[in-house]
Amino acid sequence: MTLILTTFGYCVVSALVPVVNAEAYVAGVAAVFDGFGVWSVALAAASGQMVGKVVYFLLGRDSLRWRWVRAKTESPKWRDALGRWQRRVGGNPWLGGLLLFVSAWLGVPPFAVMSVIAGQLRVPLAVFLAAGLAGRLGRFVTLLGLVEFATGG
Repeated sequence: MTLILTTFGYCVVSALVPVVNAEAYVAGVAAVFDGFGVWSVALAAASGQMVGKVVYFLLGRDSLRWRWVRAKTESPKWRDALGRWQRRVGGNPWLGGLLLFVSAWLGVPPFAVMSVIAGQLRVPLAVFLAAGLAGRLGRFVTLLGLVEFATGG
């Protein structure tokens, strides 16, 4: 249980501080704890990451109210582009969810950036959480499987 809680906590921190690498930690756990439950470690890592990414999501959602952000986004061209993307992504939960899922699993575009943008585009929080958790879970299960395969476990 300590390993699961430590993994969760480490991954919360890694979601907020880009230089703290969750993938390296999870790969190390997989290498050290031969045969340990891949799903429980992956779920703890993915859940921890999502706790941190929700902070970015909420900051993104609120950032358009900040004076210095508004000053940079006052141009009609920028507002039209934001409105267009809000209608495309915010108005279509499947598209928003798909983009977030791919970003969460592959890291392209970076999921931290996509978390902020999802908040700005008013993607529903439930869609953000479901797609992000599924993508992060896929990412960590894949990583754990690769480490297990490479170490002959």
